[in-house]
Amino acid sequence: MPHRITTHASLLARVSMPGDADAWREFCLRYGDLIRGFVRRRGAHGCDADDIMQDVLMTLTKSMPGFRYDPGKGKFRGYLKTLVIRAIYKKTFQKRRDVQLEDIEAASANAGVDEEAEMMWEVEWRQYHIAQAMETILVEFNQADRDAYQRYAIEACGAQETADVLGMNVDQVYKAKSRILRRLGELIEIQTREEG
Repeated sequence: MPHRITTHASLLARVSMPGDADAWREFCLRYGDLIRGFVRRRGAHGCDADDIMQDVLMTLTKSMPGFRYDPGKGKFRGYLKTLVIRAIYKKTFQKRRDVQLEDIEAASANAGVDEEAEMMWEVEWRQYHIAQAMETILVEFNQADRDAYQRYAIEACGAQETADVLGMNVDQVYKAKSRILRRLGELIEIQTREEG
């Protein structure tokens, strides 16, 4: 079952209400892999990655009460990215003994101008949306179509080879790939439009 239980805006509204533990669980389900993936791309692993995730959630916990999502004021993904980058900088500087608190604050404030981080965040954001969309694909398409898509579109096996291995004809392989790609595009468009 896909975990897209509520819309992005309604989830943020629920998270902003004190005491809604289910909303926070859903938020972690929805954004946890995105945050962890980006943190790993930035070189943090194990306990450090867990600490960064907790730091981001603590910051959100403090900032969300009374929060009203207004896409006109900026994109939530940009806000979340800034929180994650700041948590990474903070963790990085905490490990160094020769750094002053002012240095951590200055580096965190400038975190939004890190072009490498921007590129990594965009890659992770795209991967996040693909993974979310694939959850729906798992429900909406049969195993044969998914296998054809996996072999032909993802693993780059030839259409005839894919058809032979799966007991399909080549036209079925082409149609499976086309239908799944079209649906992925629709799902990702809906997700990105909803999240801003």
